[in-house]
Amino acid sequence: MPKRKDEPGFSRRSFLKTVGASGVAAGVLKAPGAEAQTVNAVGPGAVPVTLNVNGQALRLSIEPRVTLLDALRMHANPPQTGNKRGCDRGACGACTMLVDNRPVYACSTLAIEVQGKRIRNVDGLASGDRLHPVQQAFCEKDALMCGFCTPGFIMASVGLLEKHPNPTPDQIKKGLDGNICRCGTFNRIFEAVSSVKGVQRG
Repeated sequence: MPKRKDEPGFSRRSFLKTVGASGVAAGVLKAPGAEAQTVNAVGPGAVPVTLNVNGQALRLSIEPRVTLLDALRMHANPPQTGNKRGCDRGACGACTMLVDNRPVYACSTLAIEVQGKRIRNVDGLASGDRLHPVQQAFCEKDALMCGFCTPGFIMASVGLLEKHPNPTPDQIKKGLDGNICRCGTFNRIFEAVSSVKGVQRG
C-alpha cells in the first residue's frame, strides 16, 4: 500500500510507481468471459486498393500510408497529374478533389480510406476536346496566372456549383475559402465562378 501524503516516507516516486503498476495490472486483467479482441491490420507493405476515379475502377497495389494525391499522381497508369501538390499540409487547396461530391484535400486523405467512394479530379472534367463549363469560364475570365492552384480551385468550384447552381457572393467566398492563389487572381476567379450557370451534378 502506498503511504499517505501525511505519513513518513511518502514520496512522489513511490506513489507514481504504485499507480503505474496498478494501471498495467488493470490492463492485463480482463473480466471473466471477455473475449480477446483481434485487430485486422493491413500493411505495412503494399496492399490491393481499388478506387473509383472519374467513373473508372482503378486497381492499385500501394502501402496503406499512400495519400489519394500520391496514389493518382505516382501509382496510377497512366499517372493523373492534373491536381498538384502545393503545401502538402492540407492548407492551400491545390490538390482539391471531389469525394462523393464533397471537396477534400487529396494530400491528406489516405487512398485506402476512400475505396467504394466516388472520386473526381480535374483530369476527368473535360469531355474529349470540350471543356467543363467551369474550366471554360476560368479561361474566358483569365482566372489563372501560374496555374498551379487552378486545378484545386476548379474542383472546389465544381463542388460549389453542383450544390448551389446560382450561388450568392457569400456562398462563393465560403465555397472557395479552403483554396489559396499565391498570385492573387481572386477577383478573376470570383468572376469566373459567378459567370457559370446551370451546372448539373456530374
